[in-house]
Amino acid sequence: MSAGAAPRGRDEELVLARISAAAGRAGLGRRYATHRAPRTETGARWGAAAFAGVRRLLGSGTPEAGAGARLDLYERGATAFAGGRVRAVRFDSTVVRRLGALTPRGVTWGLVLADVHGGRVLLRRGDFERPEEWWPGIRRAVTAAQVPPALTALEGGGRLVFGPVWITADEVGAGGGALRWSEVRGIEVLEGSVTVRAAGRRPLRAAAASGIPNFCVLHALAGHLTGPGRLPGPGRLPGPGHLPGTEGHSG
Repeated sequence: MSAGAAPRGRDEELVLARISAAAGRAGLGRRYATHRAPRTETGARWGAAAFAGVRRLLGSGTPEAGAGARLDLYERGATAFAGGRVRAVRFDSTVVRRLGALTPRGVTWGLVLADVHGGRVLLRRGDFERPEEWWPGIRRAVTAAQVPPALTALEGGGRLVFGPVWITADEVGAGGGALRWSEVRGIEVLEGSVTVRAAGRRPLRAAAASGIPNFCVLHALAGHLTGPGRLPGPGRLPGPGHLPGTEGHSG
């Protein structure tokens, strides 16, 4: 073992201890996956340049991912370690947005999440290995955690707001207009704008420059509210394994 290997090992143990402590304080449960910074930095550098403006918008609380950065997924949330800081996110309370930026190699994407202290964490696809696993995994977990209480709120007559879009048990509204759920044929987001398609009527459109908040949750709720079952009765809310709209959408 080289003289420098032991300190690196101790440093990694200290980082892991900090991550575990942060996860414990946030009540995230058992860790089931770790995604480290990629070994090649080429793609990450393109992404860093593209998201420089986004980082300025989000503020200094979004450190640059680099060597040693890691994303850990837990039963009830996630931790991100980058720039010497550990950030904890709970799936049942976070707000997640998808942002895109143009690079010489095309469009690169990132997720912006709210941590347990209300700060914002930017996770670019190139920041951590295997984005095809953690990117949809985070969206599915947020959807599974937030849809059941959202349905309960709607059953009680509540109105939920997703940026420029609002929904009730009976209607969805955007851009100053509204549609009954029986008229809705789909909700999609493209380049920061959300479109609610209707049967035989002009669609509703509204823009959100910072990304549609929790579109994955909105999409799943729309799938349920436009389905044949409509809102379930008390005590019959769908479980995480039976949520509509959790796959194949762009949230």
